[in-house]
Amino acid sequence: MESHKDQYGPLTFLFYINDLPITVPSKVIPILFADDTSIIITSPNACELQNTITASVHHLTKWFQENSLSLNVSKTYFLQFRNKNQNNLHTPVTLDNNFITKANHIKFLGLTINDFMTWKFHIDAILPRLSSACFAIRSVKPYVSQQSLKTMYYAYFHAIMSYGVIFWGQSPSSSKVFLLQRRVIRTMMGCGGRDSCRGLFSELGILTLPSQYIFCLLLFVVNNGKLFSPNMDLHSINTRQLLNLHQPSAHLKKYQLGLYNMGIKMFNTLPPNLKNESHNPVRFRSLLKKFLLKTTIYSIDEFYNVYKPKRF
Repeated sequence: MESHKDQYGPLTFLFYINDLPITVPSKVIPILFADDTSIIITSPNACELQNTITASVHHLTKWFQENSLSLNVSKTYFLQFRNKNQNNLHTPVTLDNNFITKANHIKFLGLTINDFMTWKFHIDAILPRLSSACFAIRSVKPYVSQQSLKTMYYAYFHAIMSYGVIFWGQSPSSSKVFLLQRRVIRTMMGCGGRDSCRGLFSELGILTLPSQYIFCLLLFVVNNGKLFSPNMDLHSINTRQLLNLHQPSAHLKKYQLGLYNMGIKMFNTLPPNLKNESHNPVRFRSLLKKFLLKTTIYSIDEFYNVYKPKRF
């Protein structure tokens, strides 16, 4: 009976809290994952933001009391996302007479997110793990085949590097991760520290970090097509950009470098034969990887320069 209790415990808990999202105000976005609950509150001004926070906390406190649950305040944090030219909100947030700690970064589903969304904290957090992967591969290299090293690379280094890369892959701090990736590739191929890696990536059939970012981002676009609007849905004129996705105007730098905007920009840079295969995610994935392996890309700008549509 104990095994059944362990198996159905999390499911029962989800049923128990399934009405939690409807207790908060309509402007609040609740996110439930297992026993972790997050709420996102947006507002154009600090006064309205504070009022919404106060109302949300009040509703949550009431819901917890009515359902005989308690919140672990020591593991509850308040994070204000803002631009560098925005003032920090100094008003304290309390829940059931307990102050909620205000943090400048938190860990959310394996990603370390900070208030300015720079991804520096996340990259700094994974660098030691990637260094450990480099050391492990270097330690076993004399005793295993290159194919085994490649398997170990994907299981250890690549698994850490590729997680959430669509969010942080365009960050300036990602260059530190790319440096470690080149180091581990040289180790696998037995090359010196000053040897070029461009040919080595192609020989191993491994994508560079910038190419992996592009690869994952474009797969996200293709697998979530309902989030994007093709130009052909907006007009029927047979222009060169008919197969492209509509790109909304954006002035905020954070938005321009964000997942949605960058995904559209990357997709529109692809050649027509790849865009035509976007309706078939499996085939698109295979063709896209072959496409990215043809040229070893070391930066996003290099991708645009190599593959940008030619004008005649």
